[in-house]
Amino acid sequence: MNMDEKMSRLIFYFTGTGNCLYVARQLANDNTELLSIPQLMKQKELNFETDEIGLVYPIYGHMPPYMVRQFLKKAKLKADYTFAILTFGARKCNAVEILDGITRKADYRFSYISTLKMVDNWLPNFDMNEQVKMDKHIPENLAVIKNDINSQKHWIQSVSQEERDQHAGFMAYTGLDPEVGFLKRSEKYFVVTDHCIGCGVCTDVCPRGNYSLTSNGVKTDGDCEFCFACIQNCPQKAIKFAKVDDDPLLANGEKNPEARYRNEHISLVDIKRANGINISK
Repeated sequence: MNMDEKMSRLIFYFTGTGNCLYVARQLANDNTELLSIPQLMKQKELNFETDEIGLVYPIYGHMPPYMVRQFLKKAKLKADYTFAILTFGARKCNAVEILDGITRKADYRFSYISTLKMVDNWLPNFDMNEQVKMDKHIPENLAVIKNDINSQKHWIQSVSQEERDQHAGFMAYTGLDPEVGFLKRSEKYFVVTDHCIGCGVCTDVCPRGNYSLTSNGVKTDGDCEFCFACIQNCPQKAIKFAKVDDDPLLANGEKNPEARYRNEHISLVDIKRANGINISK
């Protein structure tokens, strides 16, 4: 390749509240295409070959969203340089090693894997009004990551034994399947209240298309990524967590039912375009 030519870069992303879409945009250059994983999963064949390939996703319980796992198993990715950025809000634990293990099983590895601490949108434990006030040094840390990627640095973030032990404790506490992670049933965990005005936002932001407008109001049903795109983006705050006594993660409801979050650089339309089943960019 001529040194004057810019290398082509593909960045695949999964987003519920805009954090990862924001990161993907920040890592894009003039020769980058951003591709939404929920949109891509509608396709039968996923074969990509280019100069650089990137992956940006949020960790849920230190693990990839189930749809990201499916994508990594289904897609054939070929590039001279590959990178992955995993966003988190409180603890990353061994998320890097988990991704590395998944890709090894698929007979490839990322050249660079790093994590980025951002607003934690896990509503059962965190108050969104308090989270947005915290300075997590996102611009500074993102600048380091961007410089690493642009220089094609080969590096995989290290994981401590303490972090491995923390994840093991979390898995024992939650009873989650390590090969699946979070994959719940939306009808069990979410309820639509009388505050719903039928605007249809939830039907467009859910990456699995679990919400539908019916003659009896909005209904939800199906396997759920637990990305919280529905509950966080509802303009009326009409979606609430159901009381699920047999799940330790949700036995106590949520920290602040009146506080919701979407990345301040990302619009509702952006989320719809990323996740909408009947919407494409």
